[in-house]
Amino acid sequence: IGTCGSDAKAKLLQELGCDRVINYRREDVSEILQQEYPHGINLVFECIGRKMFDVCVDNLAIQGRLVVVGFISEYANSLESISQPRIYEKLFWKAASVRGFAMHLYKKYIPEARDRLFELFYSGKLKVAVDSTQFKGIESIANAVEYLLSGKNCGKVVVKF
Repeated sequence: IGTCGSDAKAKLLQELGCDRVINYRREDVSEILQQEYPHGINLVFECIGRKMFDVCVDNLAIQGRLVVVGFISEYANSLESISQPRIYEKLFWKAASVRGFAMHLYKKYIPEARDRLFELFYSGKLKVAVDSTQFKGIESIANAVEYLLSGKNCGKVVVKF
């Protein structure tokens, strides 16, 4: 299942092999997950934050796992004040878990993981999407970050040196 906010990104997610693509600008993610996946989602890779995080917690399966790898919706703004009830009760009754993944804490695994990713890429088992917008030189980094935070990108944003 992949979520996105544009038709171009929906097309990309389909090309990457998502079984179900949900455009959150046109569809209610929580409603769709409840209807189409009534037993919940076993594993969630969450990088948006705010409301999407809450939707993911609400739709975790029994013993489901939610891996937080970022919260891009809050990068350009101040962190959101939590107004929702605490999530520990939801997690408790589902025996579910939430784990943060901060890559810098896994440095010792990076060489092995990088080699595995290259192997998957070169064998055609891993598809990579790179946004077509060109950013060149160190002076373009700020523009590249703004572009990424705007949500206009479709794939990874790359700055070439």
